[in-house]
Amino acid sequence: MSTLFTNAWVLTMDPAMVEHANGWVHVEGDMIKALGSGAAPQIAGAELVDCGGDIVMPGMVNTHCHMGMSVFRGLAEDVDDRLYRYILPLERKFVTAEMVRVGSALSALEMIEAGVTSVADMYYFETEVGHIVAQSGLRAIVGQTLADFDAPDHKDFDRGFALTEELAETFADHPLVSASIAPHAPYSTGLDAMSRIAQWSAEHSTVPVQIHLAESQLEVDWAREKHGCSSVAVVHQAGLLKQGLIAAHCLHLSDEDIAMMVQAGVGAATNPRSNGKAGRGIAPVEAMRRAGIPVGIGTDGPMSGNTLDLFAQFAPVSMFAKLLAGSRKPLPAGDVIRMATIEGARVLGLDRQTGSVEPGKQADLIRISLASPRLQPIYDPYAVLVFAAGPSDVRDVMVAGRWLKRDGAVQTLEPKKILRDAMQIAQAFKAEMTRIDGEPM
Repeated sequence: MSTLFTNAWVLTMDPAMVEHANGWVHVEGDMIKALGSGAAPQIAGAELVDCGGDIVMPGMVNTHCHMGMSVFRGLAEDVDDRLYRYILPLERKFVTAEMVRVGSALSALEMIEAGVTSVADMYYFETEVGHIVAQSGLRAIVGQTLADFDAPDHKDFDRGFALTEELAETFADHPLVSASIAPHAPYSTGLDAMSRIAQWSAEHSTVPVQIHLAESQLEVDWAREKHGCSSVAVVHQAGLLKQGLIAAHCLHLSDEDIAMMVQAGVGAATNPRSNGKAGRGIAPVEAMRRAGIPVGIGTDGPMSGNTLDLFAQFAPVSMFAKLLAGSRKPLPAGDVIRMATIEGARVLGLDRQTGSVEPGKQADLIRISLASPRLQPIYDPYAVLVFAAGPSDVRDVMVAGRWLKRDGAVQTLEPKKILRDAMQIAQAFKAEMTRIDGEPM
């Protein structure tokens, strides 16, 4: 299939941040064949897409997510002890392969609607997540979580490793979906388990590792009390601080931690909305990026951050950096969009495939309508994307040359069925919460 986008404002996100204000992009099969400014070439048999001046740019990269948790979204938001009162009991009772399929489908639908084309996920029953994202057409890294607590899909680390190997085997040759091993966090796995995971990773070098790192004060205190150092140093001792590690959150970092991460080749996934909502702190994004750590933007799980679109993350990540510095200058809008595209792709090890509009890369493209008065006038397209645009402005989404969303309608999933299935699970949750509330305290 050949597609020619014309009359487009092309934001390439290439190293020079080239823009084509009156541009065109030629897609041949699953690849970007060519692009440029001015009159588009005549290409026999190509489908013509006149963008009417809309933005065409790389699809967005969500560097940290828990897709299966979308069915927990908005649950007991104003209850101080919601984790122990509701969330953990509901997880123990209801997190099954079927629930993860339903939650992941709802998440995939939301992300496609919002122009996300690549995602790094970590949760349970990740083989099911992989099947859902494959059906949806998203590009994804799906990470099997390993933890020493009572996880829904494994009762010990041996079973966790078996599930990871099953996941890796299932998607070994898939063009869009790849497996990952995902130790939950330093405190919830421990040094010995992380050392075992590091050894497994060395033996499976093509399988990336994801981990929550320096996320909470609980984790900081655990590392200091048990090991006399930072949690980053504990991960380093375990052999897991390594090239390609995807480290989520990274809130509580010292200069020494950042130096260790740079030397190891770690990438960070910042989750500003989730962390701000939980009052956990502000990630030192500027410091990490200045030091040479690639930083992508993640949504975290929909239970924590509620939305899975990156538009909802853009203003917080920029504002937090400005608040830390007491200045408007940090994280200018262009840098935020780099983090959401090519830099996020680099964090996931996908930057040779996606993240920018360049010949030879995969055709992961989105078209953003500029028709809304909310977006006008335009002095800086990046500022419009960061501070004014939203999911409703995403008109078209393409991954590897395949339309996932066309003229505002998702093509690869069944929205009505997905919403119906999610509501059925929500009804079961509500009934269980009513039962919990009826028990004597």
